[in-house]
Amino acid sequence: MEDHAEWSRPSPGRSGLRADIALALVLALASVTTALLYQRTGMYPGAAEPWVWAVGLGLTTLPLALRRLYPVPVAIVVSIGFFVCGQFGVPEVLIINIALFCALYTVGAWERRRALALWVRLGIGVAMMVWITVVLIVSSSSDDAFEGISRSGIFSAYATFAVIQIITNLLYFSGAYFFGERSWRSARQQALLEAQGRELDLERQTSAAQAIALDRLAIARELHDVVAHHVSVMGIQAAAARRSIERDPARAVAALGVVEESAGTAVDELRRLVGTLRDPAKEGSAPTTIGVAHLTELVAEAQSSGTPTTLIVAGAPRPIPMLVDVALYRVVQEALTNVRKHAGRGATAEVRLRFGADAVEVEVADDGVRQELTQRSRGSGLGLQGMRERIGAVGGTVHAGRRERGGFIVRACVPNELAAAHPRAAAAAAAAAS
Repeated sequence: MEDHAEWSRPSPGRSGLRADIALALVLALASVTTALLYQRTGMYPGAAEPWVWAVGLGLTTLPLALRRLYPVPVAIVVSIGFFVCGQFGVPEVLIINIALFCALYTVGAWERRRALALWVRLGIGVAMMVWITVVLIVSSSSDDAFEGISRSGIFSAYATFAVIQIITNLLYFSGAYFFGERSWRSARQQALLEAQGRELDLERQTSAAQAIALDRLAIARELHDVVAHHVSVMGIQAAAARRSIERDPARAVAALGVVEESAGTAVDELRRLVGTLRDPAKEGSAPTTIGVAHLTELVAEAQSSGTPTTLIVAGAPRPIPMLVDVALYRVVQEALTNVRKHAGRGATAEVRLRFGADAVEVEVADDGVRQELTQRSRGSGLGLQGMRERIGAVGGTVHAGRRERGGFIVRACVPNELAAAHPRAAAAAAAAAS
């Protein structure tokens, strides 16, 4: 038999207890009524004394008020009452059979200790079958019992009657066992489904919260990359224009032109980001204007901002997936922004894009003065954190720290097996080498 020890059926509650009390009272009243009717028919000439009626019918019906709280004791008491009624001539058959069936069913449907439920039902069933068999054997030798039924021969009318009685009782006890087990299994399955439903609901809530958190991180990274990069360029060029507006107006005008261009680019990217947030369906179809193929534009922008920057492409350019492409571009963009903010005047930068045998890698190094490097550690740290989150999301790693010969270096690496699933055009990747 399947073990159900890991699950317990809940208590019936007050409403269930009230229903059981009402059932017990109805059956008790019905048993007295039917007993009087059976006695009136004259089928029980030697009826028991009234006090035996009260004991037998009371034990058979009233304990059912507690049937779901104490299934096993109630079944045993009801069985004793059933035996008293049958053995001592209480003229009632219908209600006591209903009561015993209900008690046995309740043991199967409500008893938490499944092994005990099995053995109690089996014990009561065997005891009842033995008692019925003994009664039939004793009655077969009594001429007063079942008058008019022939007892001669193996296939006599009495033998047929005895077989019918045994089969009927076997079906009776089997039915009580079957329906009790079925009720228990159905309740257990329902409880499991409800538990799974609660778990799924909790999982959906957790997933929704995680999705919101991830979206917030993605938005924060994108805003940081767009705003910090272009605003830093605008700040540097505005400072240059302020310093040179009197002695070199042409240079100041050129610097202000860069400020205007950076502001327009920042506004365009912010509009693109807002448009994607308003209509997520556009995200997959909107063409992207960032990637390693556009590193030359970042380098040119850094040079125009007063930071001498060079781009070196090593290895044969090859297609890489869009997410990796954008993540590598953002790392270079953020690293160059940090160079402009922290490396100091006169610092130079070098951007390397490597297509290795086992990985795609970008590296941004500068030769900023050592005493100014501590300024980076005093920053918010959001830039480096955003780099690690972006590259980590595509399976790569980011290293950032001081260089042995002075300056600072940022290196992002994504293994080839993670950067070969959704290739872009090879020509676009090769354009980074030009």
